[in-house]
Amino acid sequence: MAGCFIAQPTFRRNHPSAVSVDADRLKVHVSTLSRTFHPRDWEHPANLAMCADYIATQFTNAGAVVESQEFKVQGNRYRNVIGRFGVGKASKVVVGAHYDTCGDTPGADDNASGIAALIELAYLAGADVPQRELELVAYVLEEPPFFRTSHMGSAIHAESIAREKSNIIGVIVLESVGCFNDEKGSQSYPSLMLRAFYPSRGDFIAVAGRWDQGDWIKTLKTGMQGATSLPVYSIRTPSALPGIDFSDHINYWPYGINAAMVTDTAFYRNKAYHESEDTADRLDYDRMSMVVVAVFEALRK
Repeated sequence: MAGCFIAQPTFRRNHPSAVSVDADRLKVHVSTLSRTFHPRDWEHPANLAMCADYIATQFTNAGAVVESQEFKVQGNRYRNVIGRFGVGKASKVVVGAHYDTCGDTPGADDNASGIAALIELAYLAGADVPQRELELVAYVLEEPPFFRTSHMGSAIHAESIAREKSNIIGVIVLESVGCFNDEKGSQSYPSLMLRAFYPSRGDFIAVAGRWDQGDWIKTLKTGMQGATSLPVYSIRTPSALPGIDFSDHINYWPYGINAAMVTDTAFYRNKAYHESEDTADRLDYDRMSMVVVAVFEALRK
């Protein structure tokens, strides 16, 4: 019973997708962020500004209505980049990813991969706008020393849209989506119990969120599942489980907004997490492209 509650097993799945994402384009985005704009931590606001410009240009080229959400922290100016499709439709889904890194690390998986996926999601949406408004947000200042503070870019964004709560179906945060490993034992978990319900190989993508948002988590899972050949698992637990609230989705919960994370599970799989070895050459861009397609198809359901 506990396993069913946590993992939400289901035979429901989406139809195979007819769209595709070029893996080489994803690699270009990740390489640009993790190499050209390195370092991109909070102490290098000029590099973060170049990242924001790059993302804004990509959103514009994809056909989005683009704006910046600027704010000031410790004397420096930072900004979220927002791209909108289907503006004015009755309901909205927000998809976000952070573009800063933890210290002087390349941050290819964490989280250039999420931004690359966000950019390519914009191009898919520009070619086929979903039936509801889609708001894409590239957040700044997710990493320490601002994590879990009001200075996080996602905290700024969540507060700004809180009054729209009744129109927002949910939030999807793309957090580390490029690391995959087919070796047995490559996937670890914060609890021994979870090993009974989840694979030992890091060959899947996960939808993770708080226990009381099971409907939103399951909606995303069933929308992604079957869209590509990439296995999709979900987990809903109390936020006390280490890792379940380790990203920008936490800032929407206080406003009663559904928010879940799509992730490769970060440090539970990626041994280079927050290290100098988190480089662009270590990621699996073919499977990352499947993540983008799967999320896009979930948005269209």
